[in-house]
Amino acid sequence: MKLDIKKAFANRSDRVKGIDFHPTEPWVLTTLYSGRVEIWNFETQTEVKSIAVTDTPVRAGRFIARKNWIVVGSDDFKIRVFNYNTGEKVADFEAHPDYIRSIAVHPTRPYVLSGSDDTTIRFWNWEKNWSLEQTFEGHQHFVMSVAFNPKDPSTFASASQDLTIKVWSLGQATANFTLNAHETRGVNYVDYYPLQDKPYLITSSDDRTAKIWDYQTKSCVATLEGHMANVSFAVFHPSLPIIVTGSEDSTLKVWNANTYKLEKTLNLGLERSWCIATHPTGKRNLIASGFDSGFTILSLGNDDPKLSLDPVGKLVWCGGKNASATDVFTAAIRGVEVAANGEPLPLQTKELGTIDVFPQSLQHSPNGRFVTVVGDGEYIVYTALAWRNKAFGKCHDFVWGPDSNTYALIDETGRVKFYKNFKETTSWSVPLDFGIEKLFPGAFLGVKADGFVYFFDWESGSLVRRIDVDARDIVWSDNGELVMVINNTDENNTEESSAYVLDFNREVYENFLSSEEEIPEDGVEGAFEVLYEVSDTISTGKWVGDVFIYTTSTNRLNYFVGGKSYNLAHFDKEMYMLGYLPRDNKVYLADHDIHVYSYEISIEVLEFQTLVLRGDLEEAKANVLPNIQGKENLLKIARFLEGQEYHEEALEVSPDSDQKFDLALKLGKLSLAQNIVKENENEFKWRQLGDKALECFEFKLALESYDKASDLESLFLIHSSFNNKDALVELGKKAQKVGKYSLAFNSFWVAGDVDGARELLAINGRYSEAAILSKTYSGDADGTNELVAKWKDALSAAGKSTIASRILEMNGDKVSKNEALVDIDTKEITPEASVEDSSSIKEVELPKDVETAEEGGEELQDES
Repeated sequence: MKLDIKKAFANRSDRVKGIDFHPTEPWVLTTLYSGRVEIWNFETQTEVKSIAVTDTPVRAGRFIARKNWIVVGSDDFKIRVFNYNTGEKVADFEAHPDYIRSIAVHPTRPYVLSGSDDTTIRFWNWEKNWSLEQTFEGHQHFVMSVAFNPKDPSTFASASQDLTIKVWSLGQATANFTLNAHETRGVNYVDYYPLQDKPYLITSSDDRTAKIWDYQTKSCVATLEGHMANVSFAVFHPSLPIIVTGSEDSTLKVWNANTYKLEKTLNLGLERSWCIATHPTGKRNLIASGFDSGFTILSLGNDDPKLSLDPVGKLVWCGGKNASATDVFTAAIRGVEVAANGEPLPLQTKELGTIDVFPQSLQHSPNGRFVTVVGDGEYIVYTALAWRNKAFGKCHDFVWGPDSNTYALIDETGRVKFYKNFKETTSWSVPLDFGIEKLFPGAFLGVKADGFVYFFDWESGSLVRRIDVDARDIVWSDNGELVMVINNTDENNTEESSAYVLDFNREVYENFLSSEEEIPEDGVEGAFEVLYEVSDTISTGKWVGDVFIYTTSTNRLNYFVGGKSYNLAHFDKEMYMLGYLPRDNKVYLADHDIHVYSYEISIEVLEFQTLVLRGDLEEAKANVLPNIQGKENLLKIARFLEGQEYHEEALEVSPDSDQKFDLALKLGKLSLAQNIVKENENEFKWRQLGDKALECFEFKLALESYDKASDLESLFLIHSSFNNKDALVELGKKAQKVGKYSLAFNSFWVAGDVDGARELLAINGRYSEAAILSKTYSGDADGTNELVAKWKDALSAAGKSTIASRILEMNGDKVSKNEALVDIDTKEITPEASVEDSSSIKEVELPKDVETAEEGGEELQDES
């Protein structure tokens, strides 16, 4: 079995005695021997929550996700419940008179089981204030582990140091049956097989073994031997046909769940292994294990669904929800299935059979007659209809050729072999002796080796071109002209694009071949040209004509054409591209559980875009555009044309007033833009139109637009530039009404309306400024005296009567330029005292209670 095991996250800490995954969040819960519990985010590798529970070891802990809780049991005999979002303690009670070793949470009911060194299992109901519903007695030694049966959650199993496991039913006082699981040493762990096809239990023991049991026949199916110390746990993986065991010998062992053969031994350098958790949804095939020195999270292989869609809609897959990974199913997509928006298609599923290998990939031949299963270092070619074995052999990777009679593979020695009509052909070979990692199908055979991708001709075997790229996948268009090269994504490398679109120049390649020159080691120069770079992180995708439709890591369905990406749909979970069926005009996708979804696309839209990209705009407008119906499709066309900078054509096509307005501005068609915005009044658009009109020196339109947009500042700019005094006075009044007092003052000031400016200052209680302005510029003694009186009244009301008494009123109508409003005592300066002889000028002293005339006069501010 080929399993690519990667360390997703590891953390050093105190001894970890219990561990659990959150079902939906990327979190792992660890309970520590030191008395703390911690929640870690394994994607960001940061601590989410740390809670000091007790001074004694916390040996067991579980998420109760539907309540946002964690429940933990410890050596101080207590069960405690915490809200993992707030850290609030929800419950705290003594559950047993001895250490609590294990906790199990019912999958749907408000039930919790606890196993203890007091030899009992206790059954708690959190909806009844954590009342004790039942105590299960029968074991003669410590109860080390309890587990609910996923097929029948009303039953559960327990493992004890008394050498036995017992199976119980909720509500019954005695065990349904007892298995003498291990003859010489105690049982540390018990777990159920998670799928429906086998009635199995698995146990681990201090006798250094793990055993698989059939709980219907009460017989031992297999014994797993190989650990050198006590085996702490043994579990079936929920989505892979493997068993994982961990031991105090500091190792984890991975076993084949079908053959019970040891596949891999892992020593992670964290000392003794104590506990295990598998992700409940099978996400990334994750497992987590706790050790003396911390915990680690491992990703076991690729959790992408193993499926393939043929050209006429027949789907074949392995595994899926509640099925073994080696079970093979099929369903036919007929194009007439009806499903509500966002709901999967109601397909009729048929079981084809089983396979003898753990599948890594399924591939239909181009004509759909054959299906290849690759796994465990082997390949098997089946007939698609009857599922009969057509060919088989050893390989690390397999790809079909452009027709269904050829294929290539990487054999067990790491060399590429080529087959035609199911027989090996030695007429050509790939001139690469080592480092070959992967093959890619398409118009040319793609070979990934030594950090490069090599393209070889399927017929002659000659090298076409070597490309310096670390490719994860390569997808060819049907006509063999366009290639999407999808890179391996590296979180640390943000500069490199996610993918590249290459154009294959067949003429250059064929001209080089006809010259009969020797092909260089890099292949034919100019055979491929980079057309575009793609920034989206592409998960899966297919070409439809010259349009690439793909899913992204952010759960979107997009299509890429002409160097730009356009969104088709959003999803709330990860989706995998199956393909496009021209018969239905639909793209088909599947989720992790093999639920199939469809999304309708317009082939006319794609055809139009393809013709435009090939330079046939007029043909596209004449022959394809009349066939495109519906506002949504026309909008896609308009946005595409705008993206290609065909603004005139986009304006003609667009059914959207917002886009038409923007295009009219870009093209300088101000009258059209004015008509559009008149139909749908919008201040922001009027302001945009005003800016464009001002840019084009259309001042009349600019004034109208700014007036509609209530953009008083822009109106002030234009009126002040042209010295439109009457307009400025009106603008000042408008600004005063809306509380823009600074703008109003500036308008009155530039217009020379001293009375308006003076009244504005007075309205705002700025009597000192108003009086000084009036005295300086108006010559209206009565008006000035009136303002002075208000100024003095305001000062007196503020308790500054001394200052108020020093303010003088004007005499007569004429104002002397040297007449001061405030009588300030100064020492007379003699004419002889010149500026050069500044020593004769003495500092003016003011009375202590005298402040300047502008005391308390804050700067005029807008209310808006």
